[in-house]
Amino acid sequence: MKTRKFLSIALFTVALGTTSFAQKTVMVGGAAMYPTKNIVENAVNSKDHTTLVAAVKAAGLVETLQSAGPFTVFAPTNAAFDKLPMGTVETLLKPENLKTLQTILTYHVVAGKMNGMDVAKAIKAGNGKAMLKTVSGETLTAWMQGKDLYITDESGNKAKVTIADVNQSNGVIHVIDTVLLPKQ
Repeated sequence: MKTRKFLSIALFTVALGTTSFAQKTVMVGGAAMYPTKNIVENAVNSKDHTTLVAAVKAAGLVETLQSAGPFTVFAPTNAAFDKLPMGTVETLLKPENLKTLQTILTYHVVAGKMNGMDVAKAIKAGNGKAMLKTVSGETLTAWMQGKDLYITDESGNKAKVTIADVNQSNGVIHVIDTVLLPKQ
């Protein structure tokens, strides 16, 4: 009986420790991402996300991404934006392309908080693929290759999640290596 009670306490401690671990501060782009700060408050400090932050500001989405959410954001790095054809980012940042920019950025956002484990469960439930409805109204497909998580857009581009589970006060960020584009 004592062994069972000890085991229950040990399992509870491990589970509690895992919960605390899930809320740890993660380094992204040379900066600490604090789980007590919101998506924008953290993203502005990442040297790897300056293009994304500039795009979010140009699109007028700062206030939205600072709201209570929760949101799951697949955040492309500067290197991901650099993969786009020359001049694409500059063109998207022009005021006349505001709607297109907003659509592309909200295509990287899913309502609700889906950590890596949640996405993995959805993939398992979907027999190897999870369809994720984005805030822009389109769909992303999540899938695994070995232990790696990938997101495929409607255009067939695939992004690898390079850093998962960057917890925020209003959701979670998963860093990706490719910009996702809705079908045009």
